[in-house]
Amino acid sequence: MLRGLRLERGLRQADLAVRLGRGQGLVSKVERGERRLDVIELRDWLDALDADFIGFVSGLDAELRQHATADPQWTRRRASSRASA
Repeated sequence: MLRGLRLERGLRQADLAVRLGRGQGLVSKVERGERRLDVIELRDWLDALDADFIGFVSGLDAELRQHATADPQWTRRRASSRASA
């Protein structure tokens, strides 16, 4: 999704790296999934791309839910906590 945003903005990895004050190698690693971003880095990344943080995170959540595999223990715990709430 971050790569898609960068491309929509017409930026090269090197351009984004300059905006972030980081190296192009970091941008490449993040886009290939070799390096994850924490929430503060993600906010900075989205600011550099002039993108809405909340909108991006909502879209990311929807995307992740589509591809998530159900963990039976998680499902049971979640159902149990809802029943007791």
